[in-house]
Amino acid sequence: MSSQLSSQPASFKYLDVVASFFVGILIVSNIASSAKIVDVGISIFSIPLAFDGGTLLFPLVYVLGDVLTEVYGFKTARRVIWTGFAAMALTTAVFFLIGIMPGEAFWEAEVGSKAYNGILGGMSYGGIVLASLSAYLVGEFSNAKILSKLKVKMKGQLLWVRTIGSSLIGEGLDTIVFVLIATLTGVFGWEIFWSLVITNYILKCSIEILATPFTYWVCAFLKKKEGVDIYDI
Repeated sequence: MSSQLSSQPASFKYLDVVASFFVGILIVSNIASSAKIVDVGISIFSIPLAFDGGTLLFPLVYVLGDVLTEVYGFKTARRVIWTGFAAMALTTAVFFLIGIMPGEAFWEAEVGSKAYNGILGGMSYGGIVLASLSAYLVGEFSNAKILSKLKVKMKGQLLWVRTIGSSLIGEGLDTIVFVLIATLTGVFGWEIFWSLVITNYILKCSIEILATPFTYWVCAFLKKKEGVDIYDI
């Protein structure tokens, strides 16, 4: 089994599958984020807990990001992260283009541009786009970089400590950057700022922790099948 970046094989059997799920989940979660804010009806220190719809799915992006970095190394993970960024930008451009095109009369009467702009149009609004893309890059690259450094430092041991530790930082940066920029640009009101930050962070980290057995299984499976275990020395 290879342990150096310089000796990794030219191609892998499952990298395209993992990368495809990474990008697909990223896009779906961002659409869900602009579609609905959920109120769970619980408060912490008088702060009501609310989260955007994408929070339920987005943590899986970090889980797959951990898998990519742990198995294939930071260089490969970086390429997939940039691919996800490009896919998000393309999705935004498509929704923006559709939004400015005139609607068909029957569709306008039954659905209407207002409904479109209120849901899918959110993906192309300047504030939400800036918040999503900025938070994604900061969070994902922080997570991948920290995980790759910890793997070398800890000699590949205690995967759960490395994945959870890196995600706590990455998810934290992602959440703060996203909610802060979205609030500064008027997407969210300041009155729900802390509610979104606290709830999103708790949910994201909880899902990440619960997914740890799955992360272990996938990493072990891929390392065995791919015959590689990259250390970013």
